[in-house]
Amino acid sequence: MPDYPLIADHGLIGDLQTAALVATDGSIDWFCSPRFDSPSIFGALLDQNRGGHCRVRPTVDVFTSKQLYFPDTAILVTRFMTEAGVGEIVDFMPVSSSNVASRHHRLVRIVRCVRGRMTFAVDLAARFDYGREPHETQQSADGVRLQGSRTSMTVNLIREPDDERAQSSIDADGDLHAELTLEAGQMRGLVMETGTGAPPRAVRVAEAWQLLHQTVDFWRAWLRQSTYSGRWRETLNRSAITLKLMTYAPSGGLVAAPTAALPEQIGGERNWDYRYTWVRDASFSVYSLLGMGFKDEAAALGRWLRDRVAEKVDKNDSGPLNIMYSVDGSSDLAEEIIEHWEGYRGSAPVRVGNGAADQLQLDIYGEALDSIYVADQHGIAAGHQG
Repeated sequence: MPDYPLIADHGLIGDLQTAALVATDGSIDWFCSPRFDSPSIFGALLDQNRGGHCRVRPTVDVFTSKQLYFPDTAILVTRFMTEAGVGEIVDFMPVSSSNVASRHHRLVRIVRCVRGRMTFAVDLAARFDYGREPHETQQSADGVRLQGSRTSMTVNLIREPDDERAQSSIDADGDLHAELTLEAGQMRGLVMETGTGAPPRAVRVAEAWQLLHQTVDFWRAWLRQSTYSGRWRETLNRSAITLKLMTYAPSGGLVAAPTAALPEQIGGERNWDYRYTWVRDASFSVYSLLGMGFKDEAAALGRWLRDRVAEKVDKNDSGPLNIMYSVDGSSDLAEEIIEHWEGYRGSAPVRVGNGAADQLQLDIYGEALDSIYVADQHGIAAGHQG
């Protein structure tokens, strides 16, 4: 069986509409687009051989790696240390229009050499729609374009005009393999864009650096709303950022997790899709955010919940709310099994969708009302249209 990284050995990045998981070996093992609950583009988390990934790592066999977040942001740094030098990948997703649903998303991977010299191996193996949608790969000097029947992705290289063309190749599966050698102080990388028909273009280092600073500014501006100043501030801020990363900003719904089909027990069959908004989990999340002074998220969830209640009334349905919904509020969460994937560490079946959506769980009303009460104490009217 392939050597799967521990679930804990992943960092989370996102743009408030979708998210990606980055392992400590430099591999993006999970990324769905355009939404959290969309089919995957990279899914090696659930099948190392057939799931797809974007991996950037040193070419040497022996290296040490560690991950950390740029302070007070959702920008993830994966640092590699070898005998020849120190290098790192800076991963983030720019937040461009958080309140408007978009098919266009960017995932930036800045590759830097901090000290000495380092050669990185770059492997890009996209697998659209859980590996069910074939694609063609077209390569140019400025990157590659991957086009399937329904899904597309453009990979733009971060490069300067005088750069030599990197050594690269496209294999029979349409996967890109390349090597990138950097000296201390040099910075290059990739900007992956989904939902765009544009051909690859060169992204200058200054432009990538600007995207980084804009993303830093966004997260630090959001975090300044926090009213907590106690001894656990750094830990609570990191938790708040994580909850914010799991918010689908166009609707206000919070997903229970950005992942699907991870097993409750290795080798077990309880492998559920949690990329949906549970009334219970979302209520607990906004309760926590309100305690730190983040009011906008509570108001947005209140509007989201109001719309779900209104839908029931419009349908003349006297039954209770569903326990979960998709991030846009729809309740059709048909469950299916991805038969050709082996699951995390062999934990099949791989389930997407969630057939438990119609279960009756009356506790959701108490939890929702508890959060509505706390929001009211903070001056937020339930379901306010503002």
